[in-house]
Amino acid sequence: MKTVNRICQILSIIFAAVSLVLFFTDFATIETLKGDTTMVGAALGFGAKTEIAGVEYDMARSADILFCFWLTVIGLVLSVFSFKSKKVRYTAPAVGLGAGIYMLVIALSNPLKFVDARPIAPTLGYSVQYTSFVLFAAIALLLFAVAAAAYLLIDDYIEVTESKGTKRTIFKRVIAFLKDYKSEVKKIVWPGIKDVAKNTAIVLVMCLILCLFIFAIDKGLGELLKLILK
Repeated sequence: MKTVNRICQILSIIFAAVSLVLFFTDFATIETLKGDTTMVGAALGFGAKTEIAGVEYDMARSADILFCFWLTVIGLVLSVFSFKSKKVRYTAPAVGLGAGIYMLVIALSNPLKFVDARPIAPTLGYSVQYTSFVLFAAIALLLFAVAAAAYLLIDDYIEVTESKGTKRTIFKRVIAFLKDYKSEVKKIVWPGIKDVAKNTAIVLVMCLILCLFIFAIDKGLGELLKLILK
């Protein structure tokens, strides 16, 4: 079991690294009336110059691709640090899953929603097509999330087994939390209709008084400023 656990941990690092490398491959092809140009994912995220028919254009940044890039970097760092600190093992699957889903949405959506090529539009007109690497990046990120989650669950199971019953698995802790939450909700005493109406009226009256007070101060200070300026 420990061997499988270590394999999942290593796989999570490999998939995170592969995802990061894919950001430096061709993500989109921009087709114009005077020629085509291809840009890598990192260039789309950070913004870069591209050349079409001998003319350089400054491309706008894609905030969405940049966000996924930084999530991938964070996920890779968390996976590496999981060898030294098990506290970060909970965040790596969440980061990977978030980045993977976001990247999958980008890959399956219209490229014009995420690749901002407007700097070249007034002169040439353009269309944008994704390459296969965008989808590959999304798949690699999802695999990273799966491997990181498998490492988390297996490692948690090993700890519970070695503790000889003194610890509970993640699933049991979640179930216990939900049960405690349900019991606490039952203890809530909800106010009646009369109390709700009374408290609402008090709040509205206080808001009205406060508005009138602020209006009076603003009006008075305004008139005073006019007198001073005269």
